[in-house]
Amino acid sequence: MNKNKILVIGSGGREHALAWRLSLSTTVEHVYVAPGNPGTHEELNVSNVNIAADNYQDLIVFCKEKAIDLVVVGPEQPLCDGIVDLMSDAGINCFGPSAAAAQLEGSKTYSKQFLEKYNIPTAEYSSFTQVQPALDYLVKQRYPIVIKADGLAAGKGVVIAENEQQAHSAITDMLKGNAFGEAGHKIIIEEFLQGEEASFIIIADGQDFLAMATSQDHKARDNGDKGPNTGGMGAYSPAPVVSKSVYNKTIETIVKPSIKGMQSEGAPFVGFLYAGLMIDQSGNPKVLEFNVRFGDPETQPIMMRLQSNLDELCLSAINGTINQQKIKWDKKACLGIVLAEKGYPEHYQKGSKIMGLSNIKNDPNTKVFHAGTDIRSGQLITNGGRVLCVCALDNTLENAQIKAYETLKNISWDSLYYRTDIGFKAI
Repeated sequence: MNKNKILVIGSGGREHALAWRLSLSTTVEHVYVAPGNPGTHEELNVSNVNIAADNYQDLIVFCKEKAIDLVVVGPEQPLCDGIVDLMSDAGINCFGPSAAAAQLEGSKTYSKQFLEKYNIPTAEYSSFTQVQPALDYLVKQRYPIVIKADGLAAGKGVVIAENEQQAHSAITDMLKGNAFGEAGHKIIIEEFLQGEEASFIIIADGQDFLAMATSQDHKARDNGDKGPNTGGMGAYSPAPVVSKSVYNKTIETIVKPSIKGMQSEGAPFVGFLYAGLMIDQSGNPKVLEFNVRFGDPETQPIMMRLQSNLDELCLSAINGTINQQKIKWDKKACLGIVLAEKGYPEHYQKGSKIMGLSNIKNDPNTKVFHAGTDIRSGQLITNGGRVLCVCALDNTLENAQIKAYETLKNISWDSLYYRTDIGFKAI
């Protein structure tokens, strides 16, 4: 039997987790990662390729030279740029949505209009391109209120304004001050939803889908879910807030109408569709946002629990046969803690020497994924805001939490920062 050669595109923690999981698949021969990171470089059966994630022509040439059987795209930008369309036109199996379907994440306005059109529960909203009409709209609103950049802002283009003054400055920063560049030339102002957040990720083939394990991440930088919004400071799976009833409601009121709606729009959704949910006290889910790829850091705990061959799932989604697949999960819970540079997501340094990774015992139930790391003169250094994600599997979420925090005690650098309460809502 011929085994698959895989290319993973991206260089973060999510891509390290995807490449690692793919490398363990019984149907995979080798995994390449472009450009990858020092963590992917260390994995057995994985090699980094020195091609940037947005160098689409060189990536296509590489796929043809190596006869790549499957491309898995990690980050959102290439998906929104249409990498799947380019690869498909070149005859390459590329897993992810078309540029048309990727608008669900690429434009908040598109996404909100889509949700409204297909009666999918979400927050009340309005969108603006001019400062004055946006400020006028605030007059009748209740606080807190949420202000979002319309385009891609790497998970950071969201401000929760507690009062009119904060809302004013967020609006002017985005529309006038270019705080998020192109992404913020249009903004969404929406009601603040009360409840508990969860991440609901499915793998879809345009018509059918399979749900991945539930998860929950911690977006705020500081303990107690306080401080600025980040790309995510830690995550765990499963998410107890997604009870059987919440799960069923999410499938019926959100997932099915979304898959059907995208078909009606002429842009069938193939890939990982991630619905960020807010679940109210009565257990009713509403969509906060869509992502058209796996979340980071949710990918890390979910991949630790996945026991099926990820390449087979992705290929069956491309071939429209996802309904013939089943997904097998480890019964254990997994919790991952992000180790960041102090000052992230605003101003932080790079280049600190990372110590102690070699002290971590080889244990199939713990794993450290690299996100923002680099090698300089043979030394591992920090090279981003979120640097590592330390994950642990155990019989209960509580034990997984204890094990993950025990493991991270081995790691140090001068300006290391992490939350000490990841998983508190579930525990």
